[in-house]
Amino acid sequence: MANAAQFGVGGSGGIAVTQAPMVKGWCPGAYQPMMAADGLVMRVRPKLARITVDQAAGLCDIALRYGSGHIDLTNRANLQIRGVAEADHDAVLMALGGLGLLDEDPAMERRRNILVAPFWRADDTTATLTAQLLTGLGDLPELPTKVGFAVDCDPAGPMLTHDPADIRLEQADDGLILRADGCAAGRPLTMQTAIPALIEMAAWLADHVTPQARRMAAVVAGTPLPKAWTVKPPLTPLARPQLGTTSGGPLIGAPFGQIDARALVRVLGDAQGLRVTPWRAFVLEGAVLPDDPAFVTTADDPLMRVDACPGAPLCASASVETRDLARRLAPMVAGSLHVSGCAKGCARARRADLTLVGRDGTFDLVRGGHAGDTPLKTGLSPDKLLTGEF
Repeated sequence: MANAAQFGVGGSGGIAVTQAPMVKGWCPGAYQPMMAADGLVMRVRPKLARITVDQAAGLCDIALRYGSGHIDLTNRANLQIRGVAEADHDAVLMALGGLGLLDEDPAMERRRNILVAPFWRADDTTATLTAQLLTGLGDLPELPTKVGFAVDCDPAGPMLTHDPADIRLEQADDGLILRADGCAAGRPLTMQTAIPALIEMAAWLADHVTPQARRMAAVVAGTPLPKAWTVKPPLTPLARPQLGTTSGGPLIGAPFGQIDARALVRVLGDAQGLRVTPWRAFVLEGAVLPDDPAFVTTADDPLMRVDACPGAPLCASASVETRDLARRLAPMVAGSLHVSGCAKGCARARRADLTLVGRDGTFDLVRGGHAGDTPLKTGLSPDKLLTGEF
């Protein structure tokens, strides 16, 4: 598989004061799904950010048979099926287990929140350390379910810096480091000491979690780590790879992170496998660039600058439809656009140049901020927004 460089790295209305949104404190797994307005959300965590072609085809079959017919690609590089009836939960678990996509132990499944830089090669540092971490999952302490890890050891530099993880294994100028999210520098490591040090940092986090600070960045903001754990910076982060043809296979975008299961079956073709990323894109190993309107294959497509949650009627928290509006607005917005069904902002944790937040059937507008920030304008209808008068 190619390394990162080979993948092209290189209206009107008054001001409303919003309350802090209520965000659920856990992520939906397969054993412990989340109920949405359209049914259960069941998440699959691919090991080493990869599934085989047979697993991909089987997952598509499950989505079509039991779910909405779509597979979500999340910002943690997980895959999830929506719209599963409660009565079908056990059948879907059995099907996923038959594909080798579940741990037999639900406790281990919950702990396997591991974000992996997707361009690893067999036996390289990223692949080797991920395999060691998978073996050592049972040694991790109990942590809040949203806590996750990143193995991001490309020798050219980290590529997951802006993606969600609490404890990060990265490359420094002369070796490995273990870095806590929220800290600019980390603890020097060797291949032999990496996983024991990660478990030690996880234990430190478990000891310092509070109801108000349940993620690493929030914890270290109030409680400093041991000094020896914050002495060496990582290499300069790499730019995000560009969509299109690469030496390892095409890097393909999925608008809003939503994959049509029938379309995915169409493009699997002669691929050797599928690697997932946290960037709403996946790699078809060894395949050719597909020509399918369901996917994005050019880096300048405006849809890849847009984040939008499922919205109404799929989410009970949303009072507005989101994705059709986002598609229509995408060519009209020069920078990043976030269309959120409510103030939770589930589709994008980072700031966006323009954020539209559903409230009581209309939209509030935020510039350069998050969905939960105080809006500049309120009460905007979709028709008003489509005039381009932001």
